[in-house]
Amino acid sequence: MRDCGDESLNAHQPGESMPPRSILLIRLSAIGDIAMASGVASALRRAYPGARIDWLAQSEAAGLLKRCPGLDRVLAWPRQAWRENMKKARLARTGGELRDLLRSLRLGDYDLVLDMQGLLKSGLLAALSGARRRIGLGSREGSAWLMHEVVPASADERIASEYKDLLRYVRVEARDYGLGLEPLEGDEQGARALLADHGAGEGYAAVCPFTTRAQKHWPEEHWAELLPRLERDFDLTPVILGGPADKEAAERIRSRAGGRAVNLAGRTDLGQSLALVRGGDLVVGVDTGLTHMAVLSHRPTLALFGSTRPYLDPETERAEVLYSAHSCSPCRRRPVCSDYPCMSAITPEWVLGKVKEVQSSKFEIEEERGEHCPLPTNRE
Repeated sequence: MRDCGDESLNAHQPGESMPPRSILLIRLSAIGDIAMASGVASALRRAYPGARIDWLAQSEAAGLLKRCPGLDRVLAWPRQAWRENMKKARLARTGGELRDLLRSLRLGDYDLVLDMQGLLKSGLLAALSGARRRIGLGSREGSAWLMHEVVPASADERIASEYKDLLRYVRVEARDYGLGLEPLEGDEQGARALLADHGAGEGYAAVCPFTTRAQKHWPEEHWAELLPRLERDFDLTPVILGGPADKEAAERIRSRAGGRAVNLAGRTDLGQSLALVRGGDLVVGVDTGLTHMAVLSHRPTLALFGSTRPYLDPETERAEVLYSAHSCSPCRRRPVCSDYPCMSAITPEWVLGKVKEVQSSKFEIEEERGEHCPLPTNRE
């Protein structure tokens, strides 16, 4: 294994001359990171139109990746099922599933594996593939020893900068990097039906308040103040998105906001949620996968970051990051407080003051290019 610094980003393995015939991408989990990494598949597809490109992910993310047109196949690792089987001593079943996964990996006959997770579990799976060239992104937990090469994870403040660095390392064009996911026709139909059922088809703001950690959430009272202002000042129906576990919190926000706010938390799958953020006149969200999908889709987006800041530069005029730096931020997984002042310092007035900026950029650019949203809900 060799560590490749910035000066080696355009290096090739000695003797490499033929383009890869088969490529495996590994990013197992974290919907936001998978969304940001999805542009790698699109860039590789443009560079190698004849190659087979597969992606290995945990089962809960595999469905989203089926909406990645740059891929030929999505391999699902049923990690949760394996853990349950191990707890219940179903060793034979786990062994059979492991053999099936290893068989799928070996049948891929991969020339190149890009481990975009950089953990021991992803590194082991990369090694088990038997690929002739394995490149890790910021490999840690000992996984670097399972790679032929390691590309350092970027500390750049641009969105998806580490994935762009990885592409440049393998000499693939990273310019115009964007979301590599497209909603299916059924996703868009389902999204339209939900909007119509709630009378939100004439213009709406997709609201994404939820993620996996409390320190990344914006205060509920701020959401309750913001949503009626979006309705009153911009004539946008707030549509709250989230998973089944977010239903109760979403209903609290909707009830406090009043007006036409719609609670769709737990009522959409990831494909429909993707269609809804791509079709919104505005997206407002915390550090969560749907927010990143909107930014990479060049939708008018306001991203509210505090304990985490995956990027500060969204690299589009249609999006802006609102971030109030404190002496302890970003604290990431180890918050030192319980009230998260870095998030509460982002006021509803601050958010409202930025709406016109990102929407004006949208109007100017879409008028120039003749673009429109995937869902026919915009009034321009």
